[in-house]
Amino acid sequence: MRSDLFDQGNLEREGVGRFALQNPQLLRVALGDDVLAVKGAMVAYQGRVEFVHEKSGSVGRMLKKIVSSEDLPLMRVRGEGEVFFAHEAGYVYLIALDGSDALSVGSANLLAFDATLQWDINRVKGAGVMAGGLFNTTLSGSGTVALCTVGSPVVLDCSRQPTYVDVQAAVAWSAGLTPQVVSSMKVGSLLRGGSGEAFQYAFHGAGFVVVQPYEHKPTSSGSGSGGISSMFDG
Repeated sequence: MRSDLFDQGNLEREGVGRFALQNPQLLRVALGDDVLAVKGAMVAYQGRVEFVHEKSGSVGRMLKKIVSSEDLPLMRVRGEGEVFFAHEAGYVYLIALDGSDALSVGSANLLAFDATLQWDINRVKGAGVMAGGLFNTTLSGSGTVALCTVGSPVVLDCSRQPTYVDVQAAVAWSAGLTPQVVSSMKVGSLLRGGSGEAFQYAFHGAGFVVVQPYEHKPTSSGSGSGGISSMFDG
């Protein structure tokens, strides 16, 4: 049988490490230690592999998931073999954390990460009622994180000047940064429907923010403002 389909570039990559890109839109993970992945991200696997629902791990984190719009349904992947992950043909990027910094990621752009990493859900400062209450997932420790973007992203250096990013286009940023949620529109204009560019993250300091050329649609699960969610400001 002959076809361009069987070109070397389409054949499974082997001996390339634990986390590796099979191609720009497909992640290959060689199991050993467990991996946490977003449910539904697995597209294929080889070997003896088990997929188990990952619980929140603590009452506090469970409450944050309930009151926030940060819907992060995780599964624990364990066993022996190789697993392939992808999400809607998005572009996959790997970030190696060495314990010296942490990463804040939107759940819509998180694909998989080492189970040894610590993760938590945190509210973005200044994201109140009008902004819908914005939450992100913070990853820290030593290990690899796989992100998935819609289109090719840009990485902006926030140390040189104030940087403003549409809240639905922000993929991830250095957790050492403390973004504020700002609006460039007047209240009257917001009440009349606005321009669709009502809220932005404002970054300024040592660190970076990753931006994709696409705006995710806001989720409607929870306002994330007031009540219990006020405990998670910080």
